[in-house]
Amino acid sequence: MPSVLCSRVARGNAPVHQKKRYAGGLRKAILPLVLPMTLLPAVAPADDSALSIKFENDGFASSDDGHFTSGFELNWMFTPEPQSWTQRLAVALPDSLIGEADRASYRLVHQIYTPNVIERRDLIEDDRPYAGLVYGGVSLYEDKAVGRWQQATDLHLDVGLVGPSSLADSIQREVHRVTDSDRPRGWRNQLGDEAILNLTMRRQWWHDAPLAGKQFSHGPSVGAALGNLYTYASAGYSVRWGDDAQGVPTLTPNPGSRHQLEGTRGWQWYLFANVEGYYMAQNLTLDGNTFRNSHSVDRNEWVAEASAGLALAWDAWQVTYAAVQRTREFDGQDEQDKFGALTLTRRF
Repeated sequence: MPSVLCSRVARGNAPVHQKKRYAGGLRKAILPLVLPMTLLPAVAPADDSALSIKFENDGFASSDDGHFTSGFELNWMFTPEPQSWTQRLAVALPDSLIGEADRASYRLVHQIYTPNVIERRDLIEDDRPYAGLVYGGVSLYEDKAVGRWQQATDLHLDVGLVGPSSLADSIQREVHRVTDSDRPRGWRNQLGDEAILNLTMRRQWWHDAPLAGKQFSHGPSVGAALGNLYTYASAGYSVRWGDDAQGVPTLTPNPGSRHQLEGTRGWQWYLFANVEGYYMAQNLTLDGNTFRNSHSVDRNEWVAEASAGLALAWDAWQVTYAAVQRTREFDGQDEQDKFGALTLTRRF
């Protein structure tokens, strides 16, 4: 798959070549779906739970292969028992944060970030660093009525690491070898190993109204994150139309898995859109390592994004697609980033 630079040079003269480049990116994005999908029927978690596999990839929304290159998340959501440690934690926290955990989840996440031109061996000083992330997390969710609105609160704790121990370089090289894509050569310049710890809170308010035989829901959201991976404050607005659902999909850097339709029989669907703005005070993947010298770029403090997508469900299975376009995240970034997310969910 040619570099973005080559794509710009050939854009006007080689449409067939560009189509081949896009097809290669799409194959690279879809390939990792195959094995986890075959394993889903063999997983048997507890009743009233849901297992989700999410893939985020630039190949799902554009022909580029850089910046947020790919992400994988395995998420198990369940209703906690009254005496479970997740429920006891929720009750122990201040009521202003959360009263009780209606739902909880565990997740495992792996992400890969690269500059746009991955064939170069030398350090590309004006593009984002190579970085691999791997971390695990736990989330608590609460829904409660506040007047005519429904208030949805999410609390997340993530612990993991960034650096060579994430094996991001080996994973990307192998995927590119299998898909016959461009060979990434600059991983020697990646961020060094560093532990990460992050806390995130997001609160959304929903107002529901009937529309054309379906449900139209809309409302604002606010969020905040604190940690050495991300520190930010955010605000946004979401709309959803279709069958009744818990929320809308969230995309990196927002954690969480509020995307499930409420019903479990027959066909169901909804459309959604979201706009979000961030004041970003820390982004490890741009700022570089906290306690050692590493490659970094000048991060933009104000970032905005718009996303939209569709969820389809049949009985206990659901597929959700979301695409996002994000404003430039650092000085010197050539163009805005686009990536997509595909989530497969099985309810039990």
